Amino acid sequence: MFFLVLVVLFAGLMWWMLTARRVVIRIIAAFLAFLPAMTFGIAAVNRYYDYYQNWGSAVADFTSQGAPATTVSATSGRPAAGFSQLISQDANLSIARRYGLTLRMRIHGRSSDITRTVFVFLPPQYFWAGFYQKYRFPAIELLHGFPGQPQDWITVLGVNTMLDSLIREHHAQPAVLVMPDANGGRGISLQCLNQARGPQDATYLARNLPDYISRALRVQAPGTGWGIAGYSEGGFCAANLSLQHGRVFSYAGVLSGYFRPDDNQLAHPARLVSPFGGRRRAAAANTPLDELRSLPLGRPIPQFWLGAGLQNVQDVQAAQNFGQLVQLRQPAVTLRLVPGGHTMRTWRTLLPPMLRWMTGGLTSEVAQYDSPAAQARRAAQAAAAAAAAAVSKTQLLGQSAGPVPGADRRPHDQPHDQARRDRKLT
Repeated sequence: MFFLVLVVLFAGLMWWMLTARRVVIRIIAAFLAFLPAMTFGIAAVNRYYDYYQNWGSAVADFTSQGAPATTVSATSGRPAAGFSQLISQDANLSIARRYGLTLRMRIHGRSSDITRTVFVFLPPQYFWAGFYQKYRFPAIELLHGFPGQPQDWITVLGVNTMLDSLIREHHAQPAVLVMPDANGGRGISLQCLNQARGPQDATYLARNLPDYISRALRVQAPGTGWGIAGYSEGGFCAANLSLQHGRVFSYAGVLSGYFRPDDNQLAHPARLVSPFGGRRRAAAANTPLDELRSLPLGRPIPQFWLGAGLQNVQDVQAAQNFGQLVQLRQPAVTLRLVPGGHTMRTWRTLLPPMLRWMTGGLTSEVAQYDSPAAQARRAAQAAAAAAAAAVSKTQLLGQSAGPVPGADRRPHDQPHDQARRDRKLT
């Protein structure tokens, strides 16, 4: 009906332009006829890609009011206790206990020197008493595509209400969703890479942001309890960052992603540039297909979940090729193919099974990491490390000069590495 009304309006205005005698009237009619024609084209593209499902989503996005969220000013220096107190002051906790809470934060990364908008969804369980009051939740970093904004996860895909519904139906586990601005603007495409002589996006997204969120909120430290996922360009980001930072992300979801980086697109003026400044080694190190072949066998890689729409042959082939390489190191790789193309409709279909898989896996890892046996093992390792350090110090004091053999060795593993060994032993 909407398309029919646009056609009738266009036809009527064109007839008015052709039959009008005065030039001024013809000009006005031609200008007005352009509006329904333009609207028809935009609506047709939106219908094909299924970006906005209703008028409210479109209006909210274009007026920058897409994600109704409690705005919290956050900096890297704010202590966790003060941050939690700020949330309790600004939010209606009775509503948060039923539906959760979405925060809009401005977070600065010290080492990257980047400040971006980040949306954080805290599930209702975050505000419950009892077991969850001291529980440190798993976290999933969600990366949007290009062109796009972080609030697209909420206004277009509805990931927060989707996760809440899955939890209520016992199909998913509670987790905190972290949705950063991955590029710094609509017309910019940085592919979550450290741009040569430019923004250090990989450092911000894989180091600064997880470190800050884990300190400011009741969220697991980077490693065992962190996952990363994205669609389109965000899918490439999820694959690349998870392989680059295997000690930060233990689960990765790639929805219609690609696995070889393109040129970055910068703005003011708009131009394409190489992310790596012509450095071939840097390009190979940030190409997931090459990374999998070059990583040492003992290097931990995340658990992967891959998805694509069957109507986009390129997405399907890319997912299948990458999945085949991952299976050489990780037999249990999930590949989900659904009807659809490279569209929001496809990603809405893929999100629920991905969230079920990732939240369940992260929660299981957290439980194993927090188990009494794992805690006792880590305590024993810490005691052994302290004893070894004391012996090394004694040897250093007893010698006049010269290095101590083995003094530079690390006596214990990273916590998430030990958690994975605990899981394998179990």
